[in-house]
Amino acid sequence: MASKTKSTHLERSATVVILVRHGHTPTTGKILPGRTKGLHLSDLGKDQAEKVASYLSSLNSVNAVYSSPMERTLETAKPIAKAFGKRVRTHQGLIEADFGKWTGRKLSELRKLNDWEKVQKNPSLFRFPGGESFMEMQSRMVSTVTNICENHRGEIVVAVSHADTIKAFLTAALGTPLDLFQRLHISPCSVSPVIFGVKSPFVLAVNSTGANISSLIGQT
Repeated sequence: MASKTKSTHLERSATVVILVRHGHTPTTGKILPGRTKGLHLSDLGKDQAEKVASYLSSLNSVNAVYSSPMERTLETAKPIAKAFGKRVRTHQGLIEADFGKWTGRKLSELRKLNDWEKVQKNPSLFRFPGGESFMEMQSRMVSTVTNICENHRGEIVVAVSHADTIKAFLTAALGTPLDLFQRLHISPCSVSPVIFGVKSPFVLAVNSTGANISSLIGQT
């Protein structure tokens, strides 16, 4: 009965936003690339992008595909958009966090800094030197997704973004303090669908890579 109710709400007024992290790149797990230009998907990442497009193709339809303006997200969004005969719409609000002076640094070096513990335990109080704060990043993502929902009421939309931006958004959707957002893990090309109806958001899954996406949003 519950799944039927969700499906009915989706048909009438709710919007489903499917958040997708970009695929693997040569810097994944090694460097904090941030907004550095010219970073493309690795061969593994390209394969992941094709697989997530196939995974999402079980949906009856996707009405729009949005992407962060970075090359790695656009390259992930392209096969998804192709699967549904759509174009990729670039949205600046989905861009990676501005890591300021930390941009391009090795993660092994950053983990040795005193500020690294703040990033892990108290991100709500941290601003990247010369860059964005976690609070600003979260606010930007919430505003962006809200705007997308307002433009696509009753539709299904894919939004391709980055690990930290997706985690920050999901903590807001879950009503969880930002200081706990590091407890979430978002893998390359993982899917996190969220329903936005009349009331508060409803997070259907986090970091999904194997479940039937159509069953998650009530299309079975």
